[in-house]
Formats: sequence, structure tokens, C-alpha cells
Amino acid sequence: MITYDEFTALLAPAVTAPDAPSRPSGAEIAVIVAASDAGAHAAALAVARDWRTEHPDTVVVAAPPAAAWPFLHPVTPVLPADRAVLVWAPHLDEALANAQTGGVRLVTTQPAFLLALWRDALRAHGRALLLATADPTRLAARAPDAATGRGVWRHVHVLRGDAGDATLAESPHAAEPLPRAYRTDDAAARLRLCLEVLDRDRHAGTLVAAGSACVEAGDMDNAARLLDEAIAAAPDAAAAHFERGKLWLRRDDMERAAPCFAEAARLAPGFAPAAANLGATLGELGQTDEALAAFEAAREADPGSEQVLNNLGVLYRETGRLAESEATFRQAIHLMPEMAFGYYNLGHTLFLQGRYQASLTAYRQGQARDAARNPVQASRLALAELATGNAPAALAELQRCTAGLPRAYRQQLLADTHAVVWALLTHRPDLPGWKTVADWLGQQLQRTP
Repeated sequence: MITYDEFTALLAPAVTAPDAPSRPSGAEIAVIVAASDAGAHAAALAVARDWRTEHPDTVVVAAPPAAAWPFLHPVTPVLPADRAVLVWAPHLDEALANAQTGGVRLVTTQPAFLLALWRDALRAHGRALLLATADPTRLAARAPDAATGRGVWRHVHVLRGDAGDATLAESPHAAEPLPRAYRTDDAAARLRLCLEVLDRDRHAGTLVAAGSACVEAGDMDNAARLLDEAIAAAPDAAAAHFERGKLWLRRDDMERAAPCFAEAARLAPGFAPAAANLGATLGELGQTDEALAAFEAAREADPGSEQVLNNLGVLYRETGRLAESEATFRQAIHLMPEMAFGYYNLGHTLFLQGRYQASLTAYRQGQARDAARNPVQASRLALAELATGNAPAALAELQRCTAGLPRAYRQQLLADTHAVVWALLTHRPDLPGWKTVADWLGQQLQRTP
């Protein structure tokens, strides 16, 4: 911990801060993106000066080296409770390096997780600001949402320092064994480096990192043992519980996955994916009310997550809350206008409300964004065509979307569509052309291979 004056002298005595305030009131994390140390430090001085004007009793605390964040527990240092605090964190982009492939990514290298931990800690303190710097090239590659303000970056004030084609050299900490392990494209080398570190340092952070490397290598049993050891060593390590939940999902064990995600969500309330995974798992277990509560917690943590909103809209629909379902899908579409399934799900909800023309419009918008033209959704589009009185278009779409499908899949899709046609007929006995569609479906269902 150092004084504010010592901090500004340390940055660069010759750097003059810009006159304009650079941080909006209320922001808890400020990240300065600059192509040079001088540019980053100039902007940092502006933010620091602005912060100190609001908080004259400010002291400065150095964060751990960012390259080490994914392998530490806890990540956030203890902050003095009786003073305003400015936490200085250069090279934040180094915390986000991860070359894992095959759908595996260590959660502690994800911006959503790391920044959620910092936000929770800063909010608990009440008068603390994380002031970070980042290289523009590496940040764009490792956290593309930072530029658009999506996801967790909605809660971060990103300031642009000097621009240019230069790339800042990484700090010496990036060459240490674990940061180096997660920068290599060689999964075997990653695992070897992680296990070498474990020979001399077995704490929650290193155990979780090694567990993720084992998952990538397909060694699920060792991954489970390492994650269980991490939880035993540090029961408050949200990352260990989250990674353990992911491993249970790989084994299709929802009953064991759910408590893991619940604990991760409790320990890291700002990390929306923990609550979202809990909601999805509880939904699979048929615990609809609990799943709704989990997805609502995820939405509170990240109101800008279209995937959370999409899943929440489905649960609202399944519980008959159609107005809330419609509003939630419309919000998801607003956030991601190109998300085909947002339109498809909206179309389904509108259809259940009996708003068939609006449903047809939504399905058409979804299909226009769906290069694969999902057969199930296409069959529902056909039903919307039928419900609006266009039986020829409905039949043509059904014939198109079911052609060439594997027999079992095709027959199931035809049977589901046939059942909806008859249910629709009970509400619309005057529906023109329904018999042509129903007869074709019946004939197809009676065909033998």
C-alpha cells in the first residue's frame, strides 16, 4: 500500500494528466487501453486525479500481477476498510490468455469470472476503484466484448489512450510456468507444466488450473480428483465449484452438478454463468420454480446476456407466463438482432397466445437468420402459415423441411406437427385448407420404409 502521491510519482513524473475528468461517477472498474506505457500512464493519472478529488483519503494498493490472476485464490487482495482505495492493475489483458481448444476454457481466464470477482470485492468495500491498463491488440483478441461493451464489460469503463499499431511487451510474469502453460497451443505441454507446478505448489488456484488441463486431455478421473482437492483446500473457491459442476455435466449427472453451480453462484454472485448453469441444470431436473429463480439471478448479474434472457423466456413460457416470455424474448432480440432462436422462441410464444400473424412474422425473421433452416422450427413456421390461412404455403414448407431427414427423426417431427394441427383445429374449426395438410401428414405417418 502506498500513498497517492507516491503512486503518481511512480507512474511517470514527466507525464501530465489531461484536464478532462475520465471516469464517470459510479464506475468501479476502469480499463485504459493504450499502445504505449506513456499513453496508459497519462490516462491513468487523469483517472486517479479524478478519483482522489472525490476521495481525498485515497491510498493505492497494487493488485497481484495480472498474468497470475487465473492461478490465485483469492485473486483480490484485502483492502483497507477505513480508507478509499485505488487498486492499480497494469497489463490486465495478461489475465485473459488461454489457448485451450475443444470447448474447454478454464473459468479463471474468462473476463466474466475475473471481473465479477473484482466487482464483488469493490462493491463490498464501498469506496474502491480498480484502475487497469491493457494492450489494445491483446485485449481485442482475448476479450472482444470489451470493444462493444457486451456482457461483463457493460460494468467496466473502458478508456482509450494513445492508438497505434504497436503492441506492448508482456510483463515478465507472463513467462512464469502457469501463464506460459495457458499460452501454448500444445495441450500436452500445458498439462505437463501444470503438473510440474503441482509438485511444489498445491493450492486451490493451481489445482483448478491442472484440473482444467486434465479435462482438455480427456482425463476426467484425475480432473475430478484435483477439483475435489481444490474444494477441500478452499471451500470458498468459486472457480473450483464451477469447474466441478462442468465436469458433472460432462458425465450427465445433473443432481451432482446443480449443488456445484449453486455454490459457485453463492460465492460469486456477480458471475452470471454460474447462476445460468444452475438454472439450466435445475430445468433438466424438472425443478422449474428453482430454475426460474436461478435464471432471474443470472439476469440480475448480467442484464445484457441474450442467452440468459433466451433461457428465461423459455421457462416463462413453460410455466404459462406468456406475457413475460414475450417481453423477455423481445429484450433478447433487441440485444442480439441476428439471434435466430430469439425470433423462433418469440414465434412459439406468440403462437401459444393465438397471435398467429405475429407468430408467422417472427418465425420468418428467425428463418432468414438461420442458414441451417432448423427442421423443427421450419415445421412450426408451417403451422403458423396454416394458422393464418395459407395452407398451400404450410404444406410446401412441411414437404421441404422434412425431405431427406433420417426416418426416426422425420416421423417424430411429423407426429408432433400432426398433433398440433388437430389441437389447432379445435380452436379454429373454420380453418381453410387444414384437411389438405392433415391428410398429407397422416399419409406420411402411415408410410413404411
